[in-house]
Amino acid sequence: MPTNKEQIVNFSRNIAILRIVFGLMWAVDAFFKWSSSFRNSYINQIQSASQGQPSWLHPWFSFWIGLNRIDPHLFATLVAIIETFIALALVLGFARRFIYIAGTAFSLLIWSVAEGFGGPYTSASVDIGTAIIYAIVFIALYQLDKLSTPSSWAIDKFLDVRLSWWSTFSNPKISKKKGE
Repeated sequence: MPTNKEQIVNFSRNIAILRIVFGLMWAVDAFFKWSSSFRNSYINQIQSASQGQPSWLHPWFSFWIGLNRIDPHLFATLVAIIETFIALALVLGFARRFIYIAGTAFSLLIWSVAEGFGGPYTSASVDIGTAIIYAIVFIALYQLDKLSTPSSWAIDKFLDVRLSWWSTFSNPKISKKKGE
């Protein structure tokens, strides 16, 4: 934990840079999600992820394939919208607490459905999937943001001043009740 004022400012700035770079990565991913090729192959990607999985996971994949078959283009568009929102929120520093938690959950959902838990795991397996790593980065950002001072590189800092209730969405720190 940084001790002097300059170290604290540098620490907070570095966390903001990490958040912004991570947001730019999400923006690139979101850009690809808006392509017609993604929307046209969306259900096939989920079906492919289910191939070779253990039999006890078949109900999980059957549920998601069945749900997404209702309207694959709608679900593909929802994925693109969610990824775009996550990217913008990370880059702008908007609703950080909410985005870190929602981003973790969304990354785990992608990992467990579209990436098939990174499996199936065989002797030829070389990757556990990227979405699980995204979830870990979201958790790390949440924890690091708790240790830093409010970043001037975040819209949240300005909204917190103007909207007293906004810190519920923006601030990963656990706020103490008055009088504690």
